[in-house]
Amino acid sequence: MAKLNKHQTRKRRHRSLRNRLSGTPSRPRLCVHASNKHVRAQLVDDSSGKTIVAASTLDKELRANGSRGNTAGGQAVGKLMAERALKQNYQSVVFDRGGFRYHGVVKAVAEAAREGGLNF
Repeated sequence: MAKLNKHQTRKRRHRSLRNRLSGTPSRPRLCVHASNKHVRAQLVDDSSGKTIVAASTLDKELRANGSRGNTAGGQAVGKLMAERALKQNYQSVVFDRGGFRYHGVVKAVAEAAREGGLNF
């Protein structure tokens, strides 16, 4: 068997997580993706296959602050995501870390979303 690189290993972990996690209309999935430059998060209803709410360091609001793919950017994305989700009347979500370790930026997004009022 060939050795997997870090991207293939993350994808394998993500597939394993997605077998156990699913978003519903009442409790959507909060999925996070962290690249070297940016952080993205979105609420997804898997039963209809639609994105309900999204936030990213690429948004105009966060670009003005200079937020990037670091923990400060993750915190900003988590807060913005919580605001937008609560505005759409979603208080409870399922957290999908996307195969990333629960550490650094991913942890910052999760904690900021919790502080913003979302329940995992």
